[in-house]
Amino acid sequence: MSAEDAPAASRPAGSGRLLTGVAWAVLLLGLSLWGRGLTEGSGGSSAPTTGDVAAVGRPLGVPLPPAHEPQKGVRPQRVDVPSIGVTAPVVERGLDASGAVDPPPYDWPATVGWYGNGTRPGAAGVALLVGHVDTESKPAVFYGLSATRPGERIRVTGADGSDLEFTVDDVQVFTRERFDPQKVYGPRESDRAELRLITCGGTYDKKARTYTANVVVSAYLTGTGSSGRS
Repeated sequence: MSAEDAPAASRPAGSGRLLTGVAWAVLLLGLSLWGRGLTEGSGGSSAPTTGDVAAVGRPLGVPLPPAHEPQKGVRPQRVDVPSIGVTAPVVERGLDASGAVDPPPYDWPATVGWYGNGTRPGAAGVALLVGHVDTESKPAVFYGLSATRPGERIRVTGADGSDLEFTVDDVQVFTRERFDPQKVYGPRESDRAELRLITCGGTYDKKARTYTANVVVSAYLTGTGSSGRS
């Protein structure tokens, strides 16, 4: 059963609302603070966990493959997260009139945004993919992101048809008050090609009209190939 078909009682607290401007503002403020570290060439659903920093971490007994050497990077066209049933188109997002990163439009809930002013997936550094957790009426593309676990795979398909395989090595939830740009946007290890998938988490604050936290999935490049798909 898909997340969209799940009964309301099984959905995360706050389901049925769009990722709001305040939540995006927290992400974008952190991105602004992190700044040049993101420039090109720089080095089944469950409810999101709450708390200052909640982490799945890297549990014992979960084998993680060695990192693949960084590539030149691709312009992402599609992202697949098989463990949570996500296959989604990726669109490049730049800056809006105020100088902040422009997230995917609210009426594109099944689309993932790539921060195109930063690192390309597969290149050394950290590439950012962001998506909504839900809409006014149903789950959105990253609804199940908090259920991702270390060792699971993420595939990014480039505009040139190449496939990049990433392996999840960390899943954390950061509250707005404890949002740490270094941990969210900075590399976990130097000289790796890393990927971050980010959405809202925690609970929905009706007064503030936003979620209380962000879910951050970290992954690193472990393989390359050709999709063979048009």
